[in-house]
Amino acid sequence: MTADAPDETAPEPRPGLRAAAFFDLDKTLVAGSSGFYWARAAAAHGLISRRRLAADGWENVKFRLRGSTDDSTRKVWERVGSFLAGQRVRDFERLSPRVLAGVLPRLYPEMLAIAWEHQDEGRPIYIVTASTQETASMIADILFFDGAVGAPLEQVDGRYTGKLAGPMTYREGKAEAIRQLAERDGLDLGASWAYSDSESDLPMLRAVGRPVAVNPDRELARVARQEGWEVIRLERIATHLKSAAALAAIAALGGLGRAASAGRPAGGVGRRRG
Repeated sequence: MTADAPDETAPEPRPGLRAAAFFDLDKTLVAGSSGFYWARAAAAHGLISRRRLAADGWENVKFRLRGSTDDSTRKVWERVGSFLAGQRVRDFERLSPRVLAGVLPRLYPEMLAIAWEHQDEGRPIYIVTASTQETASMIADILFFDGAVGAPLEQVDGRYTGKLAGPMTYREGKAEAIRQLAERDGLDLGASWAYSDSESDLPMLRAVGRPVAVNPDRELARVARQEGWEVIRLERIATHLKSAAALAAIAALGGLGRAASAGRPAGGVGRRRG
């Protein structure tokens, strides 16, 4: 891990309020996309096809190499909404153990150490993500975070409608989400931290007093340099998964999909913060 920034003294929270720390999920707490592990679990249970799994695997590789864009995020949510419409909520709740089995080994230990250090010093810690509220809450619970905000999925009569039940937690939506958390939980955003990898999270990062860029994409790295923000670099996949290696990863995903189809049932420590 490398970190680039002066270790400044943290601003004191306003009287009666607390500082907090907000963490994006994908490429910040977790290497790659947590959504891919939902797809893999769904394929193992016969809910999606092997072709769909391979396509999602390719999207995960591209995400790790390049990060997200507004267009890719929109397309992901269009696919998710179309796929979820009419599906039973219970069927997806039962995928949770498989999803966690995929996600937990890909957590960055360094980022967990930073999060828990904040918590030990009296600051509540939250996951704030464009992934679903179900994903955010599940991971926050298992990691003993104090809360989580994600995209809320609409449910009617025990089935997903394919629509959102509230605002999308993306770009300005994330900033609004932490402002609501601050009002609800008595937090001082000016004395708080936010961690993210993507320029799409600039509204959230600029809403706090201590923004930190983690595995930043090109635009966020540029802004962080310009603004003098702290930078933490953990992601090294761009040097390992180019050309033939990336293609090999996709071939392996295809094999995983075939195995899932055959087997499915019928029917580190971060720097101390002040």
